[in-house]
Amino acid sequence: MSYSSGVSRAFGRWLAALLALVFAIALPARAESGLEKLELVTASGVTTLQVEVMRTEADRARGLMFRRYLPEDRGMLFEFRAQEPIAMWMKTTYLPLDMIFIARDGKVVRIARNAEPMSETIIPSGGPAWAVLEVNAGLADRIGLAEGDRVRHAIFAR
Repeated sequence: MSYSSGVSRAFGRWLAALLALVFAIALPARAESGLEKLELVTASGVTTLQVEVMRTEADRARGLMFRRYLPEDRGMLFEFRAQEPIAMWMKTTYLPLDMIFIARDGKVVRIARNAEPMSETIIPSGGPAWAVLEVNAGLADRIGLAEGDRVRHAIFAR
């Protein structure tokens, strides 16, 4: 091995490590910069979360794919802008999630608890929905969330 090829390989490893570090820092920062307040209103009280809102087709298609961590006080809200049946899946999603299907008026219409990571099983809304909130699995049970409870966020009609 010549000196130049050894230096080139070392530089390549250094550059790859640097890029990995930059992406590790930049991606969560991007997600945090766009957080919005959302409230889940149950019989036992109000739970406040900070959510990323997926408003475009590209954002909705990406969702929580490939993420390995979601803080307990966070979630992802998918806005579909049409009151119709919605179907989700967990392909390339590593986190177990609760999926909360929500009507245009903010009413919870279905809760799919503990969706299996990496599964291609279709998870239907069971009827018309306007949005889907994804949170860490178990949150719905911990706060006593039930069908008919309310979600407060700017995308829902009041």
